[in-house]
Amino acid sequence: MKTTVSSKGQIVLPAEIRQQDRIEAGQQFDVERIDRGEYRLIRRPAHANEGLVDWLLACPEKDFFVPVESESTDSL
Repeated sequence: MKTTVSSKGQIVLPAEIRQQDRIEAGQQFDVERIDRGEYRLIRRPAHANEGLVDWLLACPEKDFFVPVESESTDSL
C-alpha cells in the first residue's frame, strides 16, 4: 500500500491496515531505521489499565463511577 509523508513529517497508515490491526488514534509506535530507505514500524503495547477511567466514566448509569483524589503512600 502507498502512503505519503506530510509537510509535518507525518505518515498516515491506510484505513485497511488500521482496521485489520485495530489501530486507534493515540496508539504509539517505535520506528527503527533498518537501512537507507528501509524502516520498521512496531506498535508499542498499551498499558494494562489504559482507557479504564474513560470506560468507567462512559457508564450509562449516572454517577456509577466517580474519580477520587489520589492519596500519597509516602507516610505508610
